[in-house]
Amino acid sequence: MSELYTIIVVILGILALSGLFVGVTNDAVNFLNSAIGSKAASMRTILLVASVGIIIGVVTSSGMMEVARNGMFNPALFSFHEVMILYLGVMFANVILLDLYNSLGLPTSTTVSLIFCLLGSAIAVSIFKITGSDMLTIGSLSEFINTSRALGIVSAILLSVVIAFTCGTIVMYLSRALFSFRYTAMLRKLGAMWCGISLTAIVYFALFKGLKGILAGHPFIEFVNHHLFLSLVVCWAFCSLVLFFLQRLKINILRITILSGTFALALAFAGNDLVNFIGVPVASFDAYQIASKAGTTEMMMGALNENVPANFFILLSAGLVMILTLWTSKKSMNVSKTELSLSSAQDEGGAGYNSSAFSRTLVRGALNIGNALESVVPKRIRKKLATRFEYEDIEHSGSPYDMIRATVNLTTAAMLISLATSLKLPLSTTYVCFMVAMGSSLADKAWGRESAVYRITGVMTVVMGWFVTALGGFLIALAVGLVLIYGGTIAIVVTTILCGIMLYRSNFKKKPKEEVAEKRQKPETSEEILQSLSEEVCTTMVSATRIYDRTLLAVFKENRKVLREMTQQAQELYQLSSDRKYSLMMTLRRLQKGDIDTAQYYVQVVDYLNEMTKALLHITRPAYEHIDNNHEGLSKEQTEDLMHINDEVESIYRQIEMMLRLGNFSEIDRVLAMRDNLFETIADAIKSELERINTSSSNTKASLLYLTILTETKNMILQSRNLLKSQRYFVEHSGVQINAKLKMN
Repeated sequence: MSELYTIIVVILGILALSGLFVGVTNDAVNFLNSAIGSKAASMRTILLVASVGIIIGVVTSSGMMEVARNGMFNPALFSFHEVMILYLGVMFANVILLDLYNSLGLPTSTTVSLIFCLLGSAIAVSIFKITGSDMLTIGSLSEFINTSRALGIVSAILLSVVIAFTCGTIVMYLSRALFSFRYTAMLRKLGAMWCGISLTAIVYFALFKGLKGILAGHPFIEFVNHHLFLSLVVCWAFCSLVLFFLQRLKINILRITILSGTFALALAFAGNDLVNFIGVPVASFDAYQIASKAGTTEMMMGALNENVPANFFILLSAGLVMILTLWTSKKSMNVSKTELSLSSAQDEGGAGYNSSAFSRTLVRGALNIGNALESVVPKRIRKKLATRFEYEDIEHSGSPYDMIRATVNLTTAAMLISLATSLKLPLSTTYVCFMVAMGSSLADKAWGRESAVYRITGVMTVVMGWFVTALGGFLIALAVGLVLIYGGTIAIVVTTILCGIMLYRSNFKKKPKEEVAEKRQKPETSEEILQSLSEEVCTTMVSATRIYDRTLLAVFKENRKVLREMTQQAQELYQLSSDRKYSLMMTLRRLQKGDIDTAQYYVQVVDYLNEMTKALLHITRPAYEHIDNNHEGLSKEQTEDLMHINDEVESIYRQIEMMLRLGNFSEIDRVLAMRDNLFETIADAIKSELERINTSSSNTKASLLYLTILTETKNMILQSRNLLKSQRYFVEHSGVQINAKLKMN
């Protein structure tokens, strides 16, 4: 046995650990979001319940790795060497795909990634076999590949998206109409029976989805299968009775139901999705053992068709790694932000996404349908229903949604996945959980007219990301597989080094944006909000001065690289101020509890900050486009005028920066005088340029850029002066002492 294969097994083992880390990070949203979103318990309790579900799920799962072993290809037609290269191509493709998607900010699906990477790599190795044989043709490809499995996954996406969203919407609408947001009184009357239905669905889900491997063939399970309706009724009656007595003991049965659902989903996740993370490395280790016993690397791998349970210690170790990741990974703690943002009851939900023509058309269509239905439904019924959907945070937890919706999310997801399992329909756990949450948020009136288009765009971005994952995973695995199978040992070494660098960059090396995000902790109290804004104003002023100065110098020297960098930094600066502006309403609700005048000045500061950074972006972007398109640079006269204006702008910002840093605004009138002098200089420069245009001594494109810079510079300074004035009132009213750490570079 060549040492090369031992090295390949070790590499695949390392990638398995990485796969477990990434898998838990990406898929934790499936079983954590409902508990986190409703704040049903402390984070420690939620993670503890999920951890118990994970460890039971992995050790009681069947451990069958049939998808990786023989799900997408016929191993009997591949030699040991070809199978090892195939598996190596799958794992390398997964690394490349994840790195690419992280860079582009696209959502991924581990299930789809595994299936289509297997398909792509298997086709690559099959092409190698076909081209190297006179007996085989391209038509023989169907003998090597199991294409029906890939079609099943595609249908799973379509079924999951449509069915889960529809069911989530219907169940949530009926539940909210029954309980309303002021659900306390109705919960005392019907809560035990309603939660009993939820708990029954969760128990059935845990038995037939999470523990299906260990309980398969058990007499009790066989009895339940043959008397399903009776079994469910008995389970519902028993659960309702237990919950009734717990409710009389003043125990919150909604919390019990939500934590039970979290446990069941974590159980199913660990038991059924484990193959996505360690299936390929475990299958490669099995192949390695088979070849080692046979003493040859040329043998065919028909033995992989035998579905052998995975080693217990491997499963247990995988479960411990998953739990460790769940507790320690910051990414896993933040993984639910996308879903929580899109399903939040706040108006700002989905604000991180842009609108699209499709989302706008869909919202207009929904409004028209709603208006048509209102004309049919009697006014009395409409008013009665409207009162049931009037939002009120009776839990006073500040959570994105209440425990009624969390229970609906878990129950509906569990029911759909259990039903699909019993009917052998290929529904995906990830898709079901996400789309049920989106449907319930729509029915719960969380998708108001202020945010609906953005939420729809966000949902479509996630859904399309799943489809793109399939295509991207297939193409990357196909390319990597061809490189490895034709390139031999050299290709394996080079690809290993490249993927190692990508793996390090994706998981260990912090990106600048992530470092900034870690430092920018979300302020909660009024004092923290005021201090955060004051610091942001200071740092933005410093950054704006530097960006403006470097942009003009780069234009003079026609330095395209620096201009691209300045445009990116200006865009990031504008995005930060825009994010604060979009979260304005939620912040104001906190500030108005203290001082309404402070809230008023806060609005002004945020608005002026946003306008100032927008003006800066309108300078850097046209400047970069001008040089990037290889247009003629600025003339000597234009350069001299801008250099003089740049000196005045720098003086103004230096004065503003000093006042902001010291919190002393006594020199504000001096800034006003400096601003007026600058405006006169800009007016003279515009007149001079108009004269040059009249005498045809100025280039058209250069003149447009020159006038744009002058106009936006005037706007930027105007907004900066207004910002300074509002900041003075803001600081005086709030009493915040500015302790910003200004960075001068």
